[in-house]
Amino acid sequence: LVRKGYQDTDPAPSAAVVTKLKGAAAAEVGGAGRRLWDAADYARPPQGENVLFLVTNFIATAKQAQGTCPESPSVLDAVCTEDADCPVGNPVVRGNGIKTGKCVMFNTTHSTCEIYGWCPVENNTLPRKPLLAEAENFTLFIKNTIHFTKFNFSKCNTLQTNDPTYFKSCTYDPFFNPSCPVFRVRDMVEAAGETFGDLALLGGSIGVRIEWDCDLDHPAAQCQPQYSFSLQDRRYNFRTASYYWDSQRRLCRNLLKLYGIRFDISVHGQAGKFSIIPAAVSFGTGIAFFGAATVVCDLVLLYLDAKADFYWKEKFEEVRMGPLRRDEV
Repeated sequence: LVRKGYQDTDPAPSAAVVTKLKGAAAAEVGGAGRRLWDAADYARPPQGENVLFLVTNFIATAKQAQGTCPESPSVLDAVCTEDADCPVGNPVVRGNGIKTGKCVMFNTTHSTCEIYGWCPVENNTLPRKPLLAEAENFTLFIKNTIHFTKFNFSKCNTLQTNDPTYFKSCTYDPFFNPSCPVFRVRDMVEAAGETFGDLALLGGSIGVRIEWDCDLDHPAAQCQPQYSFSLQDRRYNFRTASYYWDSQRRLCRNLLKLYGIRFDISVHGQAGKFSIIPAAVSFGTGIAFFGAATVVCDLVLLYLDAKADFYWKEKFEEVRMGPLRRDEV
């Protein structure tokens, strides 16, 4: 009964997830000045899926154009003392372009190989604090629909309400508001055992697990999801660029190295419902178990118990027979 052996189960439901981030923040973007970041800027991909990325920090390199310039001294393969250290046509290992054959001054203390690439080379100075610190108060709306094919049963994690403002004002709380699928980013990070400031600086990955355990012998309203959060990885970043033509008709770009939090949403679950076949099998197994249990108990009492002699006398009756008479033979 505890394991509900009388039920037929469906352990492989189909699921759909739709996500939507909300919030706004302002930050300096390199030489491009201060700009506002909204959902169209910090959410990748913008359409919302079961995997999404929230920008929390970035390094900007503005107004890059293709040409020649010194490679960064942080690239080991680019450090040089003479032109012979920069073979023409060789790409810089883990660098930003192709060597031109010249060793030039990067600054007053470093000489590096001149390259052909996007110039100036990428800025690699990381801010000391997350530039989009306001992202901790952003909200993530997660809509999850699950379908158990075997029982033709579907359920959505959103509360069925006629109030059009409900999802705009509610925030998920496991005790006071478990039916609201709107999560604050800081709460999710803390539930995974991290602090937002530490994770937002260099990025990371948070796993969001939605677990459904539905007993369809009870009302459908009792079939509710459980949410859990876990840290999957520290450090997560990638690069992106926006391109434009300048006044001299040169192709230029603004390069962004984006750091942030990647949310991986997974849905798991099972449903069970009474069925005569598993109920009969479980009942028969129980009967067989009790029959075997009787034999085991007898063996223990007869041969292993300290009072085995007493139990033996009570269970079995000894019959003593005298010598047979001649007429009984």
